Amino acid sequence: MKLLTYSLATLLVFSFSATSHATSIYAGKSKAAAVCSQCHGIRKTSAEAPFPPLAGRNEEYMENALKQYRDKTRVSDIMNNIAGSLSDRDIDNIASYYSRLKP
Repeated sequence: MKLLTYSLATLLVFSFSATSHATSIYAGKSKAAAVCSQCHGIRKTSAEAPFPPLAGRNEEYMENALKQYRDKTRVSDIMNNIAGSLSDRDIDNIASYYSRLKP
């Protein structure tokens, strides 16, 4: 009985974490489309755009960079304004989404 209870609890934990993780990617996709893609594109920017593409970038690097822009410890007039409206969860979701895209 204990083994069955333990197995069910483990299954529920893994199911919940997989579902919440997938949800964060979808939330990241939505937020990226609304906030980031105008300048950075989804997979790559236009040839004339001076902004770096974000697809396939390291997730931890993007999280740190966005938090630094938001907190104004990394200076860019454009990015400080845009990132200033992002929550930690938004930043995590966006970084998770972009890091999983193939450039």
